[in-house]
This record gives sequence, C-alpha cells and structure tokens, in this order.
Amino acid sequence: MQRTNPSRLQTGLRRLRLDWVLYALLLPTLVYFIIFRVIPIWNMRLAFYNFSGRSAWTWAGLKYFEMMFGSPLMKEILLNTLIISLMKYVLLFPFFPLFAILLSEMRLNRLRKFTQVVSYLPHFLSWVVIAGIWISFLSKTGAVNQIRGLFGLTPIDYMTDKGSIRWVLFFSEGWRSLGWDSIIYFTTILSISPSLYEAADIDGASRFQMVRYIVLPALVTPMVTMFILNLGFFLNAGFDQVLNFTNAAVNSSIEILDTYIYSIGIGQGQYSLATAVGLVKGVFGVMLVLLTHVTSKRLTGTGVW
Repeated sequence: MQRTNPSRLQTGLRRLRLDWVLYALLLPTLVYFIIFRVIPIWNMRLAFYNFSGRSAWTWAGLKYFEMMFGSPLMKEILLNTLIISLMKYVLLFPFFPLFAILLSEMRLNRLRKFTQVVSYLPHFLSWVVIAGIWISFLSKTGAVNQIRGLFGLTPIDYMTDKGSIRWVLFFSEGWRSLGWDSIIYFTTILSISPSLYEAADIDGASRFQMVRYIVLPALVTPMVTMFILNLGFFLNAGFDQVLNFTNAAVNSSIEILDTYIYSIGIGQGQYSLATAVGLVKGVFGVMLVLLTHVTSKRLTGTGVW
C-alpha cells in the first residue's frame, strides 16, 4: 500500500504538538508585537483623516503632510534630528569595535573582566538616572567646572549652552552604550581560530599587524550588519535621552521628531499631524535600510540578508 506524504500543515501541527512548551514561551512576545507593532500599522491611516473621538473620521487627504512640510519649525526639527543622529549613529559607531579590540588585547584577565563589567553597567540605567548624573556633573558647581576653576577658566553651564548640549548627548550616549554595543564585536574576536594567530606569530607579525589582517577582516560582516540596522533608527535620535536632557534654553537645538510628535500628539492632541510625522519618519527609515543594504551588497557582498 502506497504511503502518502504528510502535508505542510500536518507537519507544522505535529511540530507544534512536540514543541508546544517553546511556542508557549514565545506567545507573550508575539502578543506584544501584534498589539504594539502590527495593529498600529493599520491606524497609521489617521495621517489621512481628521481625528474625532465621538464621530467617524473624515477624509483629509494630504492636508497634514502639507502642514508638516510647509512649517519652518519642521525644517529646524528635521535638521536637529539629522545632526544628532549623525553624531550618535555615525561618529560614535567606530568606537564600539575599537573598544572590543582594546578589550581583546588586554593581557590581564581580571582587568579585562573588570573593565567589561564597568562598561556594561551604564546600559542598565534609565535615562532619568543618567540625565541626573550628567546634569549634576556638568552644572556650574559640578565636577567639570571645578576642574576648570583650578586652571582659572570661567565656569560654563553646559546644560543651557546651545553650543555644548549636542556634545553632551553624544558623550552621554557613548558612556551608556560603549560597553554593551561592543559585545557583538568582542564575541566575534573570541571566535577567531587561534591557529590564525599562531601562524601570524610564526611569520613574525606584530600585534598591530594581527589586528589589521586578522581581527579587522573578521569584524567587517558584523560591522556592516549593525550599521545597516542602525540606519533604520536613524531618525529616532533617542527620544528618552533628549526628553530628559532638554530645557527651555536649549530646546530649539535638540528638539527632534520624536519629541515633536510627543509634544503635538500627547501634549496638544493633534493626533493626525503627529501620525503624519511618524509615518514619514518610518517610511524614511525603511528606505535608508534598503538603500544601505543594496549599496553594501554591491560593494562588499554583505548585507542584512
């Protein structure tokens, strides 16, 4: 008697019965993404409607997009977002693999482990706590100005100085993320075969040459992948960070799209305009990821997929 091959549905159901515990553990994550990621996509249509809490939404067409692109304030906010994102996602990016390389070159294991723990800890602090530390550190009576006073320099209130506040965001982001974001590069270095180092040592290669010809080529793939993925969040620029560091004196220099969406959406109740801004931001992020992926594929042969 000829046996019939099971269908894909039957095979899937059998695997589901066998691994039901794993799927049960995955269920809360799926529910979270469906509620907070998938369903909101459908409600992005609010960008094309006039919102009403008591009656049906009425069609508005491109009204809110015209308001957004025609506003001088939007141009200033977009410029702030691009500058801050460039500093955080491009200028800061090389320091993560560099820090991983420096960690791997430490000969004392105890010192390396201590450095790792210390560098990882800030990642687990909320931006409320981090902002409190940095505001205290950079105030007129803080540690930085006390050091400046020793050299006879005039105190600077960095938190209200428009020329300094973006660099405060840059360095506080680096302090928080340096250790954590270097983990993927550090594990990549640890996975390199010791035989490569032994062969290079026999050939008389220096430590610098080993890093250049063994370590750096191994880091290319994770660096390209992480850079492309980060570009998807290029217009985010760090809502939590900016919200905690902003004040009336510097708001015009660091107000970004996310804080603007929060202000007009939650603060002023302009839900349709806020949705339009969020929609443009999301579409632009997807376009950046696709463009960078295609470019990387052509130049290096490596992309996200």
